[in-house]
Amino acid sequence: MSESRLLVIEDDKDVLDLVTRAFVKAGGFTVSTASDGRAGYVKALREVPHLIVLDLMLPKMPGLEVAKLLKVNAATHHIPILMLTAKVDEVDKIVGLEMGAADYVTKPFSPRELVLRARGILQRNKYEFPTESLRAGPITLDVARHLVLVDNTPVRLTTVEYKLLTKLLEMPRRAHRRDRLLNEVWGYSRSTETRTIDTHVRRLRKKLGKHTGVIETVRGFGYRLRDGEELDATPLRGEKESALHS
Repeated sequence: MSESRLLVIEDDKDVLDLVTRAFVKAGGFTVSTASDGRAGYVKALREVPHLIVLDLMLPKMPGLEVAKLLKVNAATHHIPILMLTAKVDEVDKIVGLEMGAADYVTKPFSPRELVLRARGILQRNKYEFPTESLRAGPITLDVARHLVLVDNTPVRLTTVEYKLLTKLLEMPRRAHRRDRLLNEVWGYSRSTETRTIDTHVRRLRKKLGKHTGVIETVRGFGYRLRDGEELDATPLRGEKESALHS
């Protein structure tokens, strides 16, 4: 039986050690740690754990901010979060749950209870950890490993480029409006920054090398991704304009 990957983000060394020992002793967990919010967020993006135990009062980046960023990121939004806090105010609990926490434990806590809560979360989620890959011709996006391959060679993308490619891969052949991409990838509600989309698409195409034609421009509308069948049937010879709207 494979172990569940756990990321514990906690700045108090004694608490961090206590939590780590509890999960290691319980068995079935591989534990990774971070002692500040910013480092924890970076680790979450890199490791994509099955569950995150997150303290609210953290240096460099508050726990609620970490949770918010994780929940709006396409690669990490699915990860359940078990929040730890010394605060007992009901308002704080509600805010934490609204930020996407699966459960909430107030300090001081029983290590055994924490492990049971974690297992309960994983059971409820039934390990809804994405193992599938999104593909279009030579491009593979390994969701589980947060990895993009072009011709089976890893390609480094920025977070925005990764989210943009994910959106296009999720619905190949569909034409995506520029303003909708702005909203879904950047969270912008205005349509006045469409040059932002064009700039990032240009950079993403460059990283795809000879397969730049995978992303087609829909003139006066936005962009779409050609799917595997189209790519097999049609040689890639630079960018083609498409009149397909959907």
